[in-house]
Amino acid sequence: MSTAESKSMEVAEIEDTSLLAFYRDMNLQERRTFWACASGWTLDGMDFMIYPLVIGTIITLWKVDPGTAGLAGTVTLLASAVGGWLGGYLSDRIGRVKTLQLTIVWFSFFSLVCALVQNFDQLLIARALLGLGFGGEWAAGAVLIGEAIRPQYRGRAVGSVQSGWAVGWGLAVLAQAILFSVLPAENAWRWMFVIGALPALLVFYLRRYVTEPEISAATMAQAQASGSGPAALWEIFHGPILKTTLLASLVGTGMQGGYYAITFWVPRFLTTERKLSVVGSTGYLATLIIGSFIGYLVGAWLADRIGRRNLFLIFSIGAIAVVLLYTQLPLSNEVLWVLGFPLGFFASGYFSGMGAFLTELYPTRLRGSGQGFCYNFGRGIGALFPFLVGALSTTTTLANAIAIFAVAAYGVFFIAAYALPETRGRVLHADG
Repeated sequence: MSTAESKSMEVAEIEDTSLLAFYRDMNLQERRTFWACASGWTLDGMDFMIYPLVIGTIITLWKVDPGTAGLAGTVTLLASAVGGWLGGYLSDRIGRVKTLQLTIVWFSFFSLVCALVQNFDQLLIARALLGLGFGGEWAAGAVLIGEAIRPQYRGRAVGSVQSGWAVGWGLAVLAQAILFSVLPAENAWRWMFVIGALPALLVFYLRRYVTEPEISAATMAQAQASGSGPAALWEIFHGPILKTTLLASLVGTGMQGGYYAITFWVPRFLTTERKLSVVGSTGYLATLIIGSFIGYLVGAWLADRIGRRNLFLIFSIGAIAVVLLYTQLPLSNEVLWVLGFPLGFFASGYFSGMGAFLTELYPTRLRGSGQGFCYNFGRGIGALFPFLVGALSTTTTLANAIAIFAVAAYGVFFIAAYALPETRGRVLHADG
């Protein structure tokens, strides 16, 4: 094992165990970085969730079947897998902050393009191009916040940033409720995508207030001084790092496959099999989103309290149990509304440990590439689930299709997480 890798195995003591301890101890630059990443992830979540919320309108207006409609979600996620790997690699070469700026502008622009398309084929292409920036944004932002926070607080800080996804989802649902109430459906869905272009405004804040983490800047400077240059794109598949990359990619696959199987199709499930209107389903989605937000925060706290791996194991089992209850039992709509909270809680809370976990698994010179690949490989394979759930729903109920793919994904998640080491408290170092 190299000196850099052995240093990364150092473990810091876990100090204050309260959820917000990390924020109280932050300096001004750390807080600016935290809010930049949290805002980026919020707007990222809003941008992605817009399409699942308008998919019913797309199906009706353009007469596409559910499997084809789900393909647009799949293509977005597949492209984001490529974008995430390339974005992570780029962040190792030019820095985390510059990469974050580029990717935000990219996916914001193509959200605006989605609002202007004239047929489903054009929408498919626009969503694919949006996905490239969408994936790269997570890779750069997760590494940025992971490196900016001291080890004893990393799980809570990165996990709290992750909770912004639920806020973004909530903003998308709120926009849907307002726009579909005041505009005809054939116009409302376009304005949803216009709102998805708002993340571009965050770039002005990033340029003015957020600087490159010292550990990243030092590593790039050391590589330049030694003449070795940045790590090669394929280096995460060599030597002892290969096993880490393979297992972490399976973790990413399971956690995201389950999540997308649920969240992509639940809005459609509520309006078809539960016979709720688009506006009438808002309350059910709100309960799911509130559960998701609380899950992110609790998961962030647990990531530092019980460790990243234990968080993954507990929440994957919980997610399997609640998915089966939500989709397989003949429950009343009132009970289903209540179950939305634990469904959102368990299907989201484990994400809070993932950013810190991947940050701690890789040495600094490979961190962007490794983190970007593993998370977004999972996103790419998980991308198949919206399409597969939609396709299977043509031969069985949508509820059954969701359950089959979600349970299979969470099983993979559990097994792969169990095979990886605990990383809680690892100290990060610059390396060349």
